[in-house]
Amino acid sequence: MAKTKKSFSELTSRVLRDISGGVTSAVVMLPLALAFGVASGLGPLAGIYGAIAVGFFAAVFGGTGAQISGPTGPMTITMAAIVTLYSDSLVMAFTIVMLAGVIQIVLGLSKIGSFLRYTSYSVVAGFLTGIGVIIIVLQINPILGAPMVSGGVLDQIGTWPSTLTNFGWQDLAVGAIALAICIFWPKFLRKFLPAPLLALVVGTLLAVYVFQDT
Repeated sequence: MAKTKKSFSELTSRVLRDISGGVTSAVVMLPLALAFGVASGLGPLAGIYGAIAVGFFAAVFGGTGAQISGPTGPMTITMAAIVTLYSDSLVMAFTIVMLAGVIQIVLGLSKIGSFLRYTSYSVVAGFLTGIGVIIIVLQINPILGAPMVSGGVLDQIGTWPSTLTNFGWQDLAVGAIALAICIFWPKFLRKFLPAPLLALVVGTLLAVYVFQDT
């Protein structure tokens, strides 16, 4: 009887930890999913669906007990490039993405992916830094109130002169406030309320109730 109670207690504790971890991950991933969906060119709703699908399939098909899956910057840039190249046929774009997933599955089953551990730190750091710069470039037009244009980084930069002369101050205000929250939100409060989530809530309220009619 004591062993049964102990097993039930451990199961309950594990379920509560899983729920807590899932809710925490969802809170953190929500603003990221929205932002990466916009950056990919497919819109915020696509980002939400993508995050849900990634979390679901990662949980169903394996991983580790402490694994948390969600949207990432590198895949966002890859998706943006594919959508740009095949903007006239999203079916083709999603076919490419699914084929990429199949290739990843093959690499995982064949254990070839284990060789990635030998990639040097400088290569990884340079790659991720480049991804960060590309994301910043892609978000210059939206934060100034201009629509994203099709094409690569140079195409985006080419539109900056016209964007700077016709920017929307409301969009810039919302973006600046959200960015300030992400940078200056105190560290001891981040464990209770992540800065990106707060920026999302505050930015949404400002856009809907303050800057909507101005």
